[in-house]
Amino acid sequence: MHKIPVTVITGFLGSGKTTLIRHLLQNNQGRKIAVIVNEFGELGIDGELLRSCQVCEEEDANNNIVELTNGCLCCTVQEEFLPTMQELLKRRENLDCILIETSGLALPKPLIQAFRWPEIRTGATVDGVVTVVDCEALASGNLVGDLNALNAQRQADPNLDHETPIEELFEDQLACADLVLLSKVDQIDNQTQTQVEKWLKQQLRSAVKLVPCKQGEINSELLLGFNAAVEDNLETRPSHHDTEEEHEHDDNINSVHFVLEGNFQPQTLVDKLQNLVQKLEIYRIKGFVSVPNKPMRLVLQGVGDRLEYFYDRPWQKTEPRQTKLVLIGRDLETTEITAELQKIAV
Repeated sequence: MHKIPVTVITGFLGSGKTTLIRHLLQNNQGRKIAVIVNEFGELGIDGELLRSCQVCEEEDANNNIVELTNGCLCCTVQEEFLPTMQELLKRRENLDCILIETSGLALPKPLIQAFRWPEIRTGATVDGVVTVVDCEALASGNLVGDLNALNAQRQADPNLDHETPIEELFEDQLACADLVLLSKVDQIDNQTQTQVEKWLKQQLRSAVKLVPCKQGEINSELLLGFNAAVEDNLETRPSHHDTEEEHEHDDNINSVHFVLEGNFQPQTLVDKLQNLVQKLEIYRIKGFVSVPNKPMRLVLQGVGDRLEYFYDRPWQKTEPRQTKLVLIGRDLETTEITAELQKIAV
Protein backbone atom coordinates (compact mmCIF):
# COMPACT_ATOMS: atom_id res chain seq x y z
CA MET A 1 0.00 0.00 0.00
CA HIS A 2 1.23 3.52 -0.78
CA LYS A 3 2.76 5.77 1.86
CA ILE A 4 0.38 8.50 2.95
CA PRO A 5 1.89 12.01 2.54
CA VAL A 6 2.16 14.11 5.71
CA THR A 7 2.53 17.90 5.73
CA VAL A 8 3.99 19.43 8.90
CA ILE A 9 2.86 23.01 9.60
CA THR A 10 5.02 24.84 12.10
CA GLY A 11 5.35 28.41 13.34
CA PHE A 12 5.07 30.44 16.51
CA LEU A 13 1.99 30.96 18.65
CA GLY A 14 -0.45 33.29 16.90
CA SER A 15 1.25 33.15 13.50
CA GLY A 16 -1.88 31.80 11.81
CA LYS A 17 -1.41 28.02 11.57
CA THR A 18 -4.99 27.09 12.56
CA THR A 19 -6.44 29.72 10.19
CA LEU A 20 -4.33 28.26 7.38
CA ILE A 21 -5.48 24.69 8.04
CA ARG A 22 -9.12 25.75 8.35
CA HIS A 23 -8.95 27.40 4.92
CA LEU A 24 -7.28 24.32 3.48
CA LEU A 25 -10.03 22.06 4.83
CA GLN A 26 -12.70 24.34 3.41
CA ASN A 27 -10.99 24.22 0.01
CA ASN A 28 -9.80 20.61 0.01
CA GLN A 29 -10.78 19.87 -3.62
CA GLY A 30 -12.29 16.57 -2.59
CA ARG A 31 -9.29 15.32 -0.62
CA LYS A 32 -9.85 13.28 2.52
CA ILE A 33 -7.59 14.99 5.04
CA ALA A 34 -6.77 14.01 8.62
CA VAL A 35 -5.39 16.66 11.00
CA ILE A 36 -3.29 16.24 14.14
CA VAL A 37 -3.49 19.35 16.33
CA ASN A 38 -0.91 19.88 19.08
CA GLU A 39 -2.74 22.32 21.36
CA PHE A 40 -3.07 23.05 25.06
CA GLY A 41 -6.25 23.41 27.11
CA GLU A 42 -9.11 21.14 28.10
CA LEU A 43 -11.77 22.83 25.96
CA GLY A 44 -10.09 21.98 22.65
CA ILE A 45 -10.83 25.28 20.95
CA ASP A 46 -8.51 24.79 17.97
CA GLY A 47 -9.74 21.28 17.26
CA GLU A 48 -13.38 22.34 17.45
CA LEU A 49 -12.66 25.30 15.17
CA LEU A 50 -11.33 22.90 12.54
CA ARG A 51 -14.21 20.46 12.98
CA SER A 52 -16.65 23.27 12.23
CA CYS A 53 -15.40 23.79 8.66
CA GLN A 54 -18.64 22.21 7.37
CA VAL A 55 -16.92 20.31 4.55
CA CYS A 56 -17.31 16.79 5.94
CA GLU A 57 -19.78 14.75 7.93
CA GLU A 58 -19.64 15.12 11.71
CA GLU A 59 -18.46 11.53 12.16
CA ASP A 60 -15.61 12.04 9.69
CA ALA A 61 -14.59 15.29 11.37
CA ASN A 62 -14.45 13.61 14.77
CA ASN A 63 -12.39 10.73 13.41
CA ASN A 64 -10.07 12.79 11.24
CA ILE A 65 -9.18 15.65 13.61
CA VAL A 66 -7.07 14.46 16.53
CA GLU A 67 -5.94 16.71 19.38
CA LEU A 68 -2.72 15.98 21.29
CA THR A 69 -2.96 18.08 24.43
CA ASN A 70 -0.27 16.69 26.74
CA GLY A 71 2.48 19.05 25.67
CA CYS A 72 4.89 20.07 22.95
CA LEU A 73 4.70 17.46 20.19
CA CYS A 74 8.45 17.11 19.67
CA CYS A 75 8.78 16.21 23.37
CA THR A 76 5.93 13.66 23.44
CA VAL A 77 6.66 11.89 20.16
CA GLN A 78 6.79 8.38 21.57
CA GLU A 79 4.02 8.76 24.16
CA GLU A 80 1.41 10.57 22.04
CA PHE A 81 2.38 10.92 18.42
CA LEU A 82 3.37 7.31 17.71
CA PRO A 83 0.10 5.66 18.83
CA THR A 84 -1.93 8.38 17.10
CA MET A 85 -0.13 7.84 13.80
CA GLN A 86 -0.49 4.08 14.11
CA GLU A 87 -4.25 4.45 14.48
CA LEU A 88 -4.49 6.78 11.48
CA LEU A 89 -2.36 4.45 9.35
CA LYS A 90 -4.78 1.59 10.00
CA ARG A 91 -7.25 3.41 7.75
CA ARG A 92 -4.91 5.16 5.37
CA GLU A 93 -6.78 3.69 2.41
CA ASN A 94 -9.53 6.18 3.32
CA LEU A 95 -7.17 9.17 3.61
CA ASP A 96 -5.39 11.22 0.98
CA CYS A 97 -3.05 13.09 3.32
CA ILE A 98 -2.37 14.09 6.93
CA LEU A 99 -1.68 17.59 8.28
CA ILE A 100 0.21 18.07 11.54
CA GLU A 101 -0.14 21.45 13.27
CA THR A 102 2.68 21.68 15.80
CA SER A 103 2.63 23.91 18.85
CA GLY A 104 4.55 27.16 18.65
CA LEU A 105 7.35 25.59 20.70
CA ALA A 106 7.93 22.44 18.68
CA LEU A 107 11.29 21.72 17.10
CA PRO A 108 10.55 20.25 13.65
CA LYS A 109 13.45 17.80 13.50
CA PRO A 110 12.58 15.43 16.41
CA LEU A 111 9.06 15.05 15.02
CA ILE A 112 10.27 14.33 11.50
CA GLN A 113 12.84 11.84 12.77
CA ALA A 114 9.93 9.77 14.07
CA PHE A 115 9.02 9.02 10.45
CA ARG A 116 12.17 6.89 10.31
CA TRP A 117 10.76 4.54 12.92
CA PRO A 118 9.70 1.15 11.51
CA GLU A 119 6.18 1.57 12.95
CA ILE A 120 5.63 4.65 10.78
CA ARG A 121 8.16 4.49 7.95
CA THR A 122 6.35 1.86 5.90
CA GLY A 123 3.05 3.74 6.02
CA ALA A 124 3.80 7.47 5.89
CA THR A 125 6.31 10.01 4.62
CA VAL A 126 6.81 13.70 5.35
CA ASP A 127 5.71 15.27 2.08
CA GLY A 128 6.86 18.73 3.14
CA VAL A 129 7.30 21.23 5.97
CA VAL A 130 5.48 24.58 5.86
CA THR A 131 6.57 27.30 8.28
CA VAL A 132 4.18 30.18 9.00
CA VAL A 133 5.85 33.49 9.92
CA ASP A 134 4.07 36.54 11.35
CA CYS A 135 4.90 39.46 9.03
CA GLU A 136 3.38 42.04 11.36
CA ALA A 137 5.61 40.84 14.21
CA LEU A 138 8.76 40.92 12.06
CA ALA A 139 7.88 44.43 10.90
CA SER A 140 7.86 45.56 14.54
CA GLY A 141 11.25 43.97 15.17
CA ASN A 142 9.99 40.78 16.86
CA LEU A 143 9.92 37.12 15.85
CA VAL A 144 6.57 36.48 17.53
CA GLY A 145 3.52 38.68 18.02
CA ASP A 146 3.51 38.36 21.83
CA LEU A 147 6.65 37.04 23.49
CA ASN A 148 4.96 36.84 26.91
CA ALA A 149 2.32 34.52 25.46
CA LEU A 150 4.99 32.30 23.95
CA ASN A 151 6.90 32.13 27.24
CA ALA A 152 3.68 31.35 29.08
CA GLN A 153 3.02 28.44 26.74
CA ARG A 154 6.59 27.25 27.30
CA GLN A 155 6.31 27.38 31.07
CA ALA A 156 2.86 25.79 31.19
CA ASP A 157 4.03 22.64 29.38
CA PRO A 158 5.22 20.03 31.93
CA ASN A 159 6.52 17.74 29.18
CA LEU A 160 8.73 20.28 27.45
CA ASP A 161 12.30 18.97 27.64
CA HIS A 162 14.09 21.72 25.71
CA GLU A 163 14.43 25.39 26.58
CA THR A 164 15.33 26.74 23.18
CA PRO A 165 16.08 30.45 22.77
CA ILE A 166 13.43 31.98 20.56
CA GLU A 167 15.96 33.05 17.93
CA GLU A 168 17.32 29.52 17.58
CA LEU A 169 13.84 27.99 17.50
CA PHE A 170 12.95 30.41 14.70
CA GLU A 171 16.10 29.42 12.79
CA ASP A 172 15.25 25.72 13.22
CA GLN A 173 11.73 26.26 11.87
CA LEU A 174 13.10 28.08 8.83
CA ALA A 175 15.94 25.61 8.24
CA CYS A 176 13.50 22.70 8.09
CA ALA A 177 10.99 24.40 5.78
CA ASP A 178 10.13 23.52 2.19
CA LEU A 179 7.89 26.59 2.01
CA VAL A 180 7.56 29.68 4.19
CA LEU A 181 4.23 31.50 4.37
CA LEU A 182 4.35 35.14 5.43
CA SER A 183 1.07 35.75 7.26
CA LYS A 184 -0.73 38.98 8.25
CA VAL A 185 0.65 40.93 5.30
CA ASP A 186 -2.64 42.81 5.21
CA GLN A 187 -1.67 44.43 8.52
CA ILE A 188 1.29 46.41 7.11
CA ASP A 189 2.01 48.61 4.10
CA ASN A 190 3.64 47.36 0.88
CA GLN A 191 7.01 49.01 1.53
CA THR A 192 7.33 47.42 4.96
CA GLN A 193 6.29 44.05 3.56
CA THR A 194 9.01 44.30 0.92
CA GLN A 195 11.62 45.03 3.59
CA VAL A 196 10.47 42.08 5.70
CA GLU A 197 10.56 39.75 2.70
CA LYS A 198 14.07 40.89 1.76
CA TRP A 199 15.38 40.16 5.25
CA LEU A 200 13.57 36.86 5.57
CA LYS A 201 14.78 35.53 2.22
CA GLN A 202 18.34 35.93 3.47
CA GLN A 203 17.56 33.45 6.24
CA LEU A 204 16.28 30.72 3.90
CA ARG A 205 17.94 28.03 1.83
CA SER A 206 18.09 29.07 -1.81
CA ALA A 207 15.49 26.50 -2.88
CA VAL A 208 12.89 27.58 -0.29
CA LYS A 209 10.21 29.95 -1.54
CA LEU A 210 8.56 32.73 0.47
CA VAL A 211 4.87 33.33 -0.22
CA PRO A 212 2.72 36.16 1.28
CA CYS A 213 -0.58 35.01 2.73
CA LYS A 214 -3.72 36.81 3.94
CA GLN A 215 -6.10 35.11 6.40
CA GLY A 216 -4.70 31.69 5.52
CA GLU A 217 -6.02 31.97 1.97
CA ILE A 218 -3.57 29.96 -0.11
CA ASN A 219 -4.03 27.49 -2.96
CA SER A 220 -3.95 23.93 -1.61
CA GLU A 221 -1.82 22.88 -4.58
CA LEU A 222 0.93 25.07 -3.18
CA LEU A 223 0.84 23.45 0.27
CA LEU A 224 0.58 19.81 -0.75
CA GLY A 225 2.53 17.57 -3.08
CA PHE A 226 6.16 18.52 -2.35
CA ASN A 227 7.18 14.82 -2.49
CA ALA A 228 10.20 15.82 -0.42
CA ALA A 229 10.51 12.66 1.75
CA VAL A 230 11.94 14.98 4.38
CA GLU A 231 12.81 12.17 6.79
CA ASP A 232 15.37 10.89 4.27
CA ASN A 233 17.31 14.15 3.93
CA LEU A 234 17.30 15.73 7.37
CA GLU A 235 21.06 16.16 7.16
CA THR A 236 20.49 19.03 4.72
CA ARG A 237 18.25 20.77 7.27
CA PRO A 238 20.56 21.63 10.19
CA SER A 239 19.23 22.00 13.73
CA HIS A 240 20.70 23.76 16.73
CA HIS A 241 19.01 21.40 19.12
CA ASP A 242 19.24 17.68 18.60
CA THR A 243 19.73 17.34 22.37
CA GLU A 244 18.59 19.66 25.11
CA GLU A 245 18.95 19.80 28.87
CA GLU A 246 15.84 19.70 31.05
CA HIS A 247 14.75 22.89 32.78
CA GLU A 248 12.44 24.02 35.51
CA HIS A 249 8.89 25.19 34.86
CA ASP A 250 7.04 28.11 36.35
CA ASP A 251 4.12 26.64 38.29
CA ASN A 252 2.43 30.06 38.39
CA ILE A 253 1.58 29.88 34.68
CA ASN A 254 -1.91 28.42 34.31
CA SER A 255 -4.88 28.18 32.00
CA VAL A 256 -8.40 28.85 33.22
CA HIS A 257 -11.56 27.67 31.50
CA PHE A 258 -14.98 29.31 31.48
CA VAL A 259 -18.35 27.94 30.42
CA LEU A 260 -20.81 30.84 30.67
CA GLU A 261 -24.57 30.61 30.11
CA GLY A 262 -25.13 34.25 29.20
CA ASN A 263 -24.91 35.97 25.81
CA PHE A 264 -22.34 38.66 25.04
CA GLN A 265 -22.09 41.57 22.62
CA PRO A 266 -18.79 41.06 20.74
CA GLN A 267 -17.27 44.53 21.16
CA THR A 268 -18.38 44.77 24.80
CA LEU A 269 -16.70 41.43 25.52
CA VAL A 270 -13.52 42.45 23.67
CA ASP A 271 -13.37 45.71 25.64
CA LYS A 272 -13.78 43.83 28.92
CA LEU A 273 -11.11 41.26 28.02
CA GLN A 274 -8.68 43.97 26.94
CA ASN A 275 -9.29 45.67 30.26
CA LEU A 276 -8.56 42.40 32.09
CA VAL A 277 -5.37 41.97 30.05
CA GLN A 278 -4.19 45.35 31.35
CA LYS A 279 -4.95 44.44 34.97
CA LEU A 280 -3.94 40.75 34.97
CA GLU A 281 -1.14 38.73 33.41
CA ILE A 282 -3.21 37.25 30.55
CA TYR A 283 -1.20 36.06 27.55
CA ARG A 284 -3.62 34.12 25.34
CA ILE A 285 -7.40 34.13 24.86
CA LYS A 286 -9.48 31.86 22.65
CA GLY A 287 -12.99 30.51 22.61
CA PHE A 288 -16.55 30.56 21.31
CA VAL A 289 -19.17 33.18 22.16
CA SER A 290 -22.95 33.19 22.15
CA VAL A 291 -24.17 36.54 20.74
CA PRO A 292 -27.78 37.65 21.40
CA ASN A 293 -30.14 37.39 18.42
CA LYS A 294 -27.45 35.77 16.27
CA PRO A 295 -27.90 32.22 14.94
CA MET A 296 -24.15 31.99 14.24
CA ARG A 297 -21.43 31.05 16.72
CA LEU A 298 -18.72 33.69 17.28
CA VAL A 299 -15.05 32.65 17.37
CA LEU A 300 -12.85 34.85 19.55
CA GLN A 301 -9.06 34.56 19.66
CA GLY A 302 -6.15 36.74 20.59
CA VAL A 303 -2.58 37.05 21.81
CA GLY A 304 -2.04 39.66 24.50
CA ASP A 305 -4.49 42.52 23.93
CA ARG A 306 -4.75 41.86 20.17
CA LEU A 307 -8.19 40.28 19.85
CA GLU A 308 -10.10 39.34 16.72
CA TYR A 309 -13.44 37.61 16.14
CA PHE A 310 -15.59 36.19 13.36
CA TYR A 311 -18.70 34.02 12.92
CA ASP A 312 -17.85 30.47 11.82
CA ARG A 313 -21.07 28.43 11.70
CA PRO A 314 -24.68 28.22 12.96
CA TRP A 315 -25.32 26.84 16.43
CA GLN A 316 -26.42 23.22 16.17
CA LYS A 317 -29.80 22.21 17.56
CA THR A 318 -28.14 19.55 19.71
CA GLU A 319 -25.57 21.83 21.37
CA PRO A 320 -26.15 24.31 24.20
CA ARG A 321 -25.61 27.97 23.34
CA GLN A 322 -22.80 28.57 25.81
CA THR A 323 -19.84 30.91 25.79
CA LYS A 324 -16.63 28.92 26.26
CA LEU A 325 -13.33 30.70 26.81
CA VAL A 326 -9.78 29.63 27.65
CA LEU A 327 -7.40 32.19 29.15
CA ILE A 328 -3.70 31.43 29.63
CA GLY A 329 -1.63 33.59 31.96
CA ARG A 330 0.02 33.92 35.35
CA ASP A 331 -1.79 33.38 38.67
CA LEU A 332 -5.21 33.65 37.09
CA GLU A 333 -8.23 33.19 39.39
CA THR A 334 -11.38 31.72 37.86
CA THR A 335 -13.75 33.33 40.37
CA GLU A 336 -12.46 36.87 39.86
CA ILE A 337 -12.55 36.70 36.07
CA THR A 338 -15.95 34.99 35.99
CA ALA A 339 -17.43 37.78 38.10
CA GLU A 340 -16.07 40.41 35.73
CA LEU A 341 -17.43 38.62 32.66
CA GLN A 342 -20.86 38.02 34.17
CA LYS A 343 -21.25 41.78 34.65
CA ILE A 344 -21.54 42.26 30.89
CA ALA A 345 -23.64 39.17 30.09
CA VAL A 346 -27.03 39.91 28.52
